[in-house]
Amino acid sequence: MLVNHTRVAYFIFKGITEAPELQVVIFLLVLLIYLITLGGNMTIFLLICLDHRLHTPMYFFLANLSIVDISCSTVTLQRILVNFVTKNNTVGFHACITQCYLFGSLSSHELYILTAMSCDRYIAICKPLNYYLIMNFKTCGVLALSCGLLGFLQIIPYCVLIVNISCYSSNEIDHFLCDLLPIMKIACSDISVLEALSFIQGLLMFFITPFCLTLISYFLIIITILKIPSNIGRRKAFYTCSSHLTVIILLYITLTIQYVVLNKSFGSTKLFSLFNSAIVPMLNPVLYSLKNKDVKSAFKQKLGSIKGTASLNL
Repeated sequence: MLVNHTRVAYFIFKGITEAPELQVVIFLLVLLIYLITLGGNMTIFLLICLDHRLHTPMYFFLANLSIVDISCSTVTLQRILVNFVTKNNTVGFHACITQCYLFGSLSSHELYILTAMSCDRYIAICKPLNYYLIMNFKTCGVLALSCGLLGFLQIIPYCVLIVNISCYSSNEIDHFLCDLLPIMKIACSDISVLEALSFIQGLLMFFITPFCLTLISYFLIIITILKIPSNIGRRKAFYTCSSHLTVIILLYITLTIQYVVLNKSFGSTKLFSLFNSAIVPMLNPVLYSLKNKDVKSAFKQKLGSIKGTASLNL
């Protein structure tokens, strides 16, 4: 639906695909992913809260990551589910900007939390004797609060500039959510300031800050691990950060393709947005639980307690 180069009151999502025969399949798949994400991350969060053995800096950040993953999936996937049920793909202008802000903020927050986790792993492996002295309750709290503030503050300038875009060539967004790039593609007014901000802030806040800190942390971690004399010690040290490293690699590869490669070629970013907003949050609890003995032990103990209580009640 074309809008003759003017402001719009609402946008229309094209969705993941426009093929009618795939709508039910996509709805069921998205619903399944959302339920797994919600259940898995909530389980991780509750286990960390209830089990005193998991009251350590690493699990504190993992609990924060679980909340961010639940929030990010809810902000993005619920729109797909609601659109299918209501058969209405329209979204009001201000609701779209709100979703754009929340999605950007939560995505940035996740990057910063993962960066804090990489720094935590660096201190645990490279400076083990001073670990609890450095990563005390105050330090963890300040880091977590800083991650949240950075994530939610840095998106405000983008949203202010988007609100002030004077005209659009269309009100159809070739996406399943309101994101910066799809909105920029349909803007017909001068967005040079927005593009400059996107490049400069993206370079500083995406590449230089979280990526370089993570890269440096793991570079030092690998050097330290290689210096461990025993093979068992090296495997154990690497095992403690393998889950986090897997998530980091997956996330940065997809973000680079989405916001750098496809942005320059004007290709569709829907598949990679779906991966970042749905698949990664679903994989996080799986990776951290299946590869973590403490989490598995806590889960089995709580499950055994629940079964024991149920038996007594019967």
